[in-house]
Amino acid sequence: MAQTGTQNLGEKTTVDLLDVELRNVFKFFNQDPAVHGVDLLVKRGEFFSILGPSGCGKTTTLRLIAGFERADAGQILIQGKSMTKVPPYRRPVNTVFQSYALFNHLNVWNNVAFGLRLKKLRSSEIENRVQEALALVKMESLRSRFPSQLSGGQQQRVALARALVNRPAVLLLDEPLGALDLKLRKQMQVELSNLHKDLGLTFIMVTHDQEEALSLSDRIAVMNHGKIEQIGTPSEIYEQPQTPFVADFIGDTNLFEGEIASVDATSMEVLTKSGLKIVVSHVADTPTILLQAVVVSVRPEKIQLSLYKPNVQTNCFEGRLVNVMYLGTHINYVVELTNSVHITVMQPNTFGNLPDRQTPIYAWWAETDCLAI
Repeated sequence: MAQTGTQNLGEKTTVDLLDVELRNVFKFFNQDPAVHGVDLLVKRGEFFSILGPSGCGKTTTLRLIAGFERADAGQILIQGKSMTKVPPYRRPVNTVFQSYALFNHLNVWNNVAFGLRLKKLRSSEIENRVQEALALVKMESLRSRFPSQLSGGQQQRVALARALVNRPAVLLLDEPLGALDLKLRKQMQVELSNLHKDLGLTFIMVTHDQEEALSLSDRIAVMNHGKIEQIGTPSEIYEQPQTPFVADFIGDTNLFEGEIASVDATSMEVLTKSGLKIVVSHVADTPTILLQAVVVSVRPEKIQLSLYKPNVQTNCFEGRLVNVMYLGTHINYVVELTNSVHITVMQPNTFGNLPDRQTPIYAWWAETDCLAI
């Protein structure tokens, strides 16, 4: 089961297999907590994402790890060593920024070599390491070009090479693909995933893009108002959200507020505020106290639609179509149930004729396809 809130620092993950630890970390701006008691354990070689809406504290958390901000309380450890008094340039991390932060007056080669020259390494070692870094990101043939002569994807590769050439223990990625168009972003997601697998480095990425986090990450921390709401694998975060915020933020969902009306050995009935009776199968950690307030989450892709009443006993409701949106691979439907509740339904495009708005319709879903939070 996915973890809720903070991680248990006493879990069996040994210190020598961890690259980054945050222990009850706080950061205040004008007395407002941007980061509020955050605990994190990032395993060695893991692709870990911090996901959340704008202003939730995810970028501040990354800057705390990098050393660009200093924590007001708590501890930050990298490979078991406290970073409290360690400046950014002495930490075994490198950051790739959304803006790339390339030097416009330097060509690709010199951009990548810049950090090594500051360290006063031998020319031969600089040559070898820059060549190696450019090969990793497939930019050897463009080594003489300047940033203004590169596409957005090429600039992103140079920024990655400049970070990797320093051979950091941890690579920090701050919205690394945010400045790219959709098609290029998809391509770079694949390249970033392959690069992580090839290098075996620890990647910590900050993003507000749910699909990006789900497709790239080994584990995800979902942040909201400076706190971590849930940590888990992509499937745990999506299939087993532990709070209404996580359920609503990760992908699309239909949320029904109500209270537990009855419970038996295999399921429970929730009576929603709008009068719907929804039956939910029992799973681990499902609340079972009568009259307890709960929120039921049903994903749009789990809901079935029919023009005729289906032969099902539970979670079947009559309504009418109020909106139909053609999305290419899928069709998005908005259905108004007879009690004026609107639900969203997502179904694959099977190349049939789309029904008209105001068409009477039945919507239903399985007891196992809804989750009580």
